[in-house]
Amino acid sequence: MDETTRPCVLVLRALGLGDLLTAVPALRALRRALPGHEVVLAAPGRLADAAAATGLADRLLPASAPGRGVPAELAWDGPAPAVAVDLHGNGPPSHLLLQRLRPGRLFAYAHPATPAVAGPPWRPDEHERERWCRLLDWYGIPADPQDLFIPPPTEVSPAPGAVVVHPGADAAARRWPPERFAAVAGALHRSGHEVVVTAGAGEGPLARHVAAEAGLAPEAVQGGAGDVPFGRLAALVAGARCVVVGDTGLAHLATALGTPSVVLFGPVAPRLWGPPARPRHRVLWHPGGDASPRPGDAHGPLPDERLLRITVEEVVEAVRTLPEPGLGTRAGRPLVPEGSW
Repeated sequence: MDETTRPCVLVLRALGLGDLLTAVPALRALRRALPGHEVVLAAPGRLADAAAATGLADRLLPASAPGRGVPAELAWDGPAPAVAVDLHGNGPPSHLLLQRLRPGRLFAYAHPATPAVAGPPWRPDEHERERWCRLLDWYGIPADPQDLFIPPPTEVSPAPGAVVVHPGADAAARRWPPERFAAVAGALHRSGHEVVVTAGAGEGPLARHVAAEAGLAPEAVQGGAGDVPFGRLAALVAGARCVVVGDTGLAHLATALGTPSVVLFGPVAPRLWGPPARPRHRVLWHPGGDASPRPGDAHGPLPDERLLRITVEEVVEAVRTLPEPGLGTRAGRPLVPEGSW
């Protein structure tokens, strides 16, 4: 059966890299439950290489909208999908977008404004991986939120064993101050570790500033004019000693590749978007008196107050005690000798 005659599963997830990677358990469940179907992922075109790297989508249908909005339309020109799956949200815009394609079945969360969608109730305080697995479970497709890894990249790392520092985020509220990232990078560099600073499209000035303040060579910066090509980025993260990052896509890439990480949280609780509770991942979050799931504005114009409570000393100590890559629950040697920063 060729691709023109196979039934199709269309999955809407027109968001960012982290969103794609948190959907890996759900995508794997769909692939496992519907092996004879072509899986088409509706997502931004810039994620084509990342989607291919998961091994869980047969092709990508370019789709995007400003911010985290729902695309106005999908450039769908084939037969109606056998199944359409809304992994984008829970509101009428995404429901109606998929309903216009007249799929045989629509998997989506229930909403009072689209009563024809008979799905499970939405829970606002649920971890993103668990949310989409629960959706599929409701429709009879078993899904495991811990089934989150992607295959190791085939490309060779440009800096094997380096510590990867990623100071960027798509909103200032989730962006730790650059001078603090620089202080962490400088401490790691002075203790003898190679440090690479990564930058997404448009983040070049930020990354170069962090590298310079940390005493790193200009060549330590990867990306900036555009995104680091996904193959190279995945190889860099997979081969890294660890990743130091805010609540952004690179944190999820470290999780998906099993790379040790220190992840800094601010306006959104790690119980909604954080890595699994495993020794190789360290989560830093100081909610103060408000431990609600979303105590701040994730898209605010200034660094969130909870993020600012995280100190350079905390991050260096968290990095110092990370296990070696691949050691699982074993302690591993310290990354930074105690007292060296």
